Amino acid sequence: MSEATRPVSFDRITPDGGHDDVVRAVAIEAPVSVEFNGIGYAVMMASPADLEDFAIGFALSERLVEEPSEILAIDHHPSPAGHILRITLAATRTETLLGRVRHRISDSSCGLCGIENLEQALRPLPVITAASQADEAAIFAALAHLRDLQPLNRETGAVHAAAQCRPDGTIVAVREDVGRHNAFDKLIGAMARAGEDWDGGFALLSSRCSYELVEKAALSGCPMLVTISAPTTLAVERARAAGVRLVVLARPDAALVVAA
Repeated sequence: MSEATRPVSFDRITPDGGHDDVVRAVAIEAPVSVEFNGIGYAVMMASPADLEDFAIGFALSERLVEEPSEILAIDHHPSPAGHILRITLAATRTETLLGRVRHRISDSSCGLCGIENLEQALRPLPVITAASQADEAAIFAALAHLRDLQPLNRETGAVHAAAQCRPDGTIVAVREDVGRHNAFDKLIGAMARAGEDWDGGFALLSSRCSYELVEKAALSGCPMLVTISAPTTLAVERARAAGVRLVVLARPDAALVVAA
């Protein structure tokens, strides 16, 4: 079993009244406390794997930094209660950090809770001008291979995946987490560490399309976001405003492209 799973015993029942003792891998969901420059910023419920990728992607998605180089250090401290990520940002980002902290009333993984006013919640997004070069065949090619690249979900059946896809549908990198937001942050962080950009490709997510995921796509410069489940109205509105092409309810036999 991986670092993000734990064995749990179950009593398997069947319609005919049968009982069997089975042991399954269960996805670990653990609190991850995120600190920036010594300031407690958020407590996320996440899978305890690829946490350095998560730290970078989270800092970028929260707009606390503009470039990965502004993250000077990441210290990961496991504790009996969970995990602590202590992230050091460049001094030039202090004002941004303090301003953002003032608008956070409580810690949340949803991206909206704890923001003091609606203006902060729906801050303008950068407009993506570069188009994805991927065609329909590329989308279905990526869909066909995603399941094979989800080892944690194959073990547990309980986590989301975020994939970086080339224009031809080749999957370059995948990150998994119990939270769909965390999985995407991990992928964005992994790409930033590797010096990768979307390069005409797209993101494929094994989740519904919420507005937070659209925002993460826009902030990372992703021209096309493909999700396996449906969008919300706010996700559609934010995608249109940011110029992110949205493909939803992507299944092996069909997908819906949101009209511009």
